Amino acid sequence: MRSFADFGVDERICDALAGAGIAIPFPIQELTLPLALSGADLIGQARTGTGKTLAFGIPLLQRVDTADRATQALVVVPTRELCLQVRDDVAQAGVRKDVRVVAVYGGRSIESQVEALAAGAPVVVGTPGRLLDLLRRGNLRLSTVTALVLDEADEMLDLGFLPDVEQLIQATATPRQTLLFSATMPSAVVALARRYMTKPTFLRADVEEVRIAPETAQHFFSCHRMDKPAVLTRILQSPGMGLSLVFTRTKRMADMLVTDLRERGIDAAPIHSDLRQDARERTLARFRKGTLDVLVATEVAARGLDISDVTHVVNYDCPDDEKMYLHRIGRTGRAGAAGVAITLAVWNELARLEMIKKALGIDAETHEVFSTSPLLDELFDLPPRQSARRTPATPVEEPADETPRPRGAA
Repeated sequence: MRSFADFGVDERICDALAGAGIAIPFPIQELTLPLALSGADLIGQARTGTGKTLAFGIPLLQRVDTADRATQALVVVPTRELCLQVRDDVAQAGVRKDVRVVAVYGGRSIESQVEALAAGAPVVVGTPGRLLDLLRRGNLRLSTVTALVLDEADEMLDLGFLPDVEQLIQATATPRQTLLFSATMPSAVVALARRYMTKPTFLRADVEEVRIAPETAQHFFSCHRMDKPAVLTRILQSPGMGLSLVFTRTKRMADMLVTDLRERGIDAAPIHSDLRQDARERTLARFRKGTLDVLVATEVAARGLDISDVTHVVNYDCPDDEKMYLHRIGRTGRAGAAGVAITLAVWNELARLEMIKKALGIDAETHEVFSTSPLLDELFDLPPRQSARRTPATPVEEPADETPRPRGAA
């Protein structure tokens, strides 16, 4: 088993990785590092959570000249959350080399980001809109960028960022090294690579990593719309539940569901674009620390989220297609850890659910359930049924029972 040093990675970067408990490269890193460190262009197909951030982050850090304050490497990402995650991961790996990594994204004061860039930013991570804004204002110079990364390229194109991305690419130096990473390879991503990359090598992580991790157990349930919150509550009471990510179709549904879950005793919080950025960051911080049990997210808000300890993903609303299904459930069952993916569908979503299963070759039955169904108790090792809603505690003189209570217990 090869170490990072075996690939010729700078000793200071290796020391920083070891200090963070990262000693052995992930498969996508083993594939990527030899070519990326040599300066070649490459396309990597891998989903979030496979270690791709360091697959491009290490080569960027390796080539950066810390004596030069100019921006030398640029990472373009689709969302604010991913921007912060990539910034943190790359900065952590570059801490011993003293590489300054700056994140720029919308939803925060542009003045503070201008100041950060002015102080020197050899590596910049940013979202397309804010990067382009800073470029037009003259606060960001990309003519010195000789290494460019397009991360989650398929998501950026899905969000309509192609014109912005092309303007950013055209503002960088030539020649340059370009690394493109994407969970899927639609024709638009391939066309982008052909226009702006030089003889790129295509690399792909294991088929299982790109599609459905074998460690992920999948469950499909049909239920009545009015009973769905109670069904979800029962599932979330499972003693095996760790961090749980629940997907809804709309922001309004996310807020309504969180209100309902809280009334049922479940510690839940929403994340979507209507929330202030500082509120989103506080919620994500709680979720990562494990002080928040359930994160309820819309599809767009969750794009790029890289939280390694998610044990359960729940599709509260049926995904639109197999691509959305894969992106959602790909946030559990990572790096060999066990994961559970649960999809709830009401009657008018069943046909779409069956099409998704057929497209992905999933041979699993969709069970009709109610919140009182014994099947839920059996599958999720549920405790005896309790009151659906939290009631005020009544003071008693008896010693408190120190047995941990399941979620939603009275």
